[in-house]
Amino acid sequence: MEHTWRWFGPDDPITLEDIRQTGATGVVTALHDFPAGQAWPLEAIRQRRAMIEAAGLRWAVVESIPVHEAIKQGRDEGAARSRCLAAWCETLENLAACGIRTVCYNFMPVLDWTRTELAAPVASGGRALRFDHTAFAAFELFVLQRPGAAADYSAEDIAAARAHAQRLDEAGRQRLVDTVIAGLPGTMEHYTPEGFLEALSAYRSIDETRLREHLIHFLQTVVPVAERLGMRLAIHPDDPPRALLGLPRIVSTLADMQAAIQAVPSPANGVAFCTGSLGVRADNELVTMARTLAPHIHFAHLRATRRDQEDPRSFEEAPHLEGDVDMVGVIGELLHEERRRRSANAGELIPMRPDHGHQLLDDLKRDSQPGYPLIGRLRGLAELRGVECALAQVVQNCPG
Repeated sequence: MEHTWRWFGPDDPITLEDIRQTGATGVVTALHDFPAGQAWPLEAIRQRRAMIEAAGLRWAVVESIPVHEAIKQGRDEGAARSRCLAAWCETLENLAACGIRTVCYNFMPVLDWTRTELAAPVASGGRALRFDHTAFAAFELFVLQRPGAAADYSAEDIAAARAHAQRLDEAGRQRLVDTVIAGLPGTMEHYTPEGFLEALSAYRSIDETRLREHLIHFLQTVVPVAERLGMRLAIHPDDPPRALLGLPRIVSTLADMQAAIQAVPSPANGVAFCTGSLGVRADNELVTMARTLAPHIHFAHLRATRRDQEDPRSFEEAPHLEGDVDMVGVIGELLHEERRRRSANAGELIPMRPDHGHQLLDDLKRDSQPGYPLIGRLRGLAELRGVECALAQVVQNCPG
């Protein structure tokens, strides 16, 4: 696999020089200065690529070209959807002109990935990202007060959420709001509670069926462009992989991902296999999923999550080789797929990156994007590379 590292651009406290020392050879990044619906200029892409290459690295994957809400909502008043789709395709053209061929994106309405804590203490003494179901219910029911939210929770859930909300002081309430809606790494929107409720209301008439129709329309537009350019598009699964805030989610299971692939069959139409996101669901059998989706996996996010024993709807980020993810099994499937591609002369290495990580040691003293510390991810990359190195010997010696 190609070992890559997510970088948030020149303002990222973790520098390209730091990344090179981790052992990664590829960079995963985006032009975060350009909002959704605006094409990335060719010269801006060239400048960013030159910066990365000057550090001895390669811009391996774009993560992400944001998909505008008008596309997700199928909203074309004033040709909004058409303009945003044209800008997305123009960005593909400009990236291809710079030799950048793999693009990760997501189709989650309103929010990208969602957590309730960004620095939860863990037993080792480090800190981790966490999603607590009761805290999220408290936010939705008693802080945000989303209309109709009570219908999504049991009486026991509501009682626990009310008690949680009552324990929060003003600083705790604000911290919960900031964590859920004020913008996480890679997020283009930074909502106020009022603006967030307005954004949610735009989906009142959009269920899973309609959202999937909008995804298919998007794919029918962008996949032919990507295929012509020799590019690979990789849709990222929902995180968490279930409905939240009354919003539909349509990239949460194997069936969901197969539906997206089969809707517009093309070598350009594939998935980003995120073990952490998919692993939150106990009914997602990740090794089987990796084996089934293998020819369509254009990018891999390798991280582990651990569901709470008391309430499996809650989870935290685990060390990369722990938690509920059979990481050894997944990496084995990715290596078998790479072997198949080599024998068929059918593609390059699968880019992978260590995704998220605990704040460890000096990470606790330095600024970094939530979920993206230096030492925690360095530990993860080292562990993943060790597994890959060992399994590569096994795969190499396997017949067929």
